[in-house]
Amino acid sequence: MNDLLYVNGGTPLNGTITVRGAKNFVSKAMVASLLGEGPSVLRNVPQIRDVGVVTGLLELHGVKVVADEVAGTLHLDPTDVESAHVADIDAHAGSSRIPILFCGPLLHRLGEAFIPDLGGCRIGDRPINYHLDILRQFGAVVDKREQGIHIRAPRRLQGTKISLPYPSVGATEQLLLTAVRAEGITELSGAAIEPEIMDLIAVLQKMGAIISVDTDRVIRIEGVDKLMGYQHTALGDRIEAASWGSAALATGGDITVKGATQPEMMTFLNTFRKVGGEFEVQEDGIRFYHPGGDLNAIVLETAVHPGFMTDWQQPLVVALTQAKGLSIVHETVYENRFGFTDALRGMGATIQVYKECLGGLPCRFGQRNFHHSAVVSGPTPLSAADIEVPDLRGGFSHLIAALAAKGTSTVRGIGLIDRGYEYFQDKLDALGADVSRG
Repeated sequence: MNDLLYVNGGTPLNGTITVRGAKNFVSKAMVASLLGEGPSVLRNVPQIRDVGVVTGLLELHGVKVVADEVAGTLHLDPTDVESAHVADIDAHAGSSRIPILFCGPLLHRLGEAFIPDLGGCRIGDRPINYHLDILRQFGAVVDKREQGIHIRAPRRLQGTKISLPYPSVGATEQLLLTAVRAEGITELSGAAIEPEIMDLIAVLQKMGAIISVDTDRVIRIEGVDKLMGYQHTALGDRIEAASWGSAALATGGDITVKGATQPEMMTFLNTFRKVGGEFEVQEDGIRFYHPGGDLNAIVLETAVHPGFMTDWQQPLVVALTQAKGLSIVHETVYENRFGFTDALRGMGATIQVYKECLGGLPCRFGQRNFHHSAVVSGPTPLSAADIEVPDLRGGFSHLIAALAAKGTSTVRGIGLIDRGYEYFQDKLDALGADVSRG
């Protein structure tokens, strides 16, 4: 697929699209199938690159994967799990960070695991130290080698007590996938409790795990000797749904997102309304639309769930360039997430970034020399430009800006957006966007 997209913007996006299962959940549920002694069925699966990467990694380890792309269903049979060759894992994983989550399940099934150097979007440090420290506390032996990291379990992993310094989603997923078959009780304090985490817990409980979640971010897992397969329908992708909602706002359009659900999006919906957008919760989705008139400047702070999700921030900032007054955005989750604003300034937006904590309480980045706050002044008309996609979410935000801008923009590196948004060009076509591949 060509990595170049021409966008003739300035036209409101109107129409109906469908989002399927959450990118941030589906790949983890696929990994969880490794823990079962029987086959699993996962429904509402989007056709995105991460699903292809995990499918390939599972197949390298002997899992039989049968996909029905039209229905969005995966059948996963881990009966014949085996070790994979280091070179094969490295070649297939590419820049994906998913292999780190294979470790717990493979330690239980095979007694060893290997992960290559990890990639992922360059939006912050995102260290894997949490993951390796967690595995060590369960009793795994971690050996860093030139090609990557080899991990082994000399004996059955043991339950442990872990406190995270920050509610890391990845570290919480790692612990869940490792603790469910460890011997004894595991307690995690400071856990992430995002909807995608809760859906993973639901999958593991279906498989036979015993997991409780307290209101103080404490998760307790009683290890079991074996787990079964599962049948599960993935929750909808709240990031993609919000991205299209922001696109409706930025372009003055009206977009119905089928598959979007209200409970996981309440914080976004409140903010969307404060900015001046309107929405209508329907039986099978949510309609997002610009009601006309001026949009409102706001003060916004990202946070872990149930706060305003960091992945919602970038597309909404594009809409805030069209709001009247000064908006203040304080990013507290990823320290380098405002790099995408360079391209917006090149298109005519008035955005200043600061190292100080603006608009809220001091955060963990306040004394660390990171530009993690932004002031957006609007409304400012956006003009077409040549744009290079920096990362998945920032890239979709640039695409929204190009759709809102007058003239024809050239967006390079569009493959990054392909990674996380299913059939996104087909959806643009359905919404009346004037786009074409280069």
